[in-house]
Amino acid sequence: MRRFGEKLYFLRTKHSLSTRKLAEKVQISHTQIRRLENGVRLPAADLVLRIADFFGVDVNQLMRDELEVE
Repeated sequence: MRRFGEKLYFLRTKHSLSTRKLAEKVQISHTQIRRLENGVRLPAADLVLRIADFFGVDVNQLMRDELEVE
């Protein structure tokens, strides 16, 4: 799960979302989005599920470092 932040950043920018807009959609603060993307924090399980659902990706793609997101 070391690459979670990198994957989150990729998905957010791919969908042209600001940190504030994504934070609004997944019900957390934009500061938390930045911390996740920068690897300062790891997400709770329920947040991983919300992010996966929002972007329409499999949870495994976000959690497993060897898998890529598209």
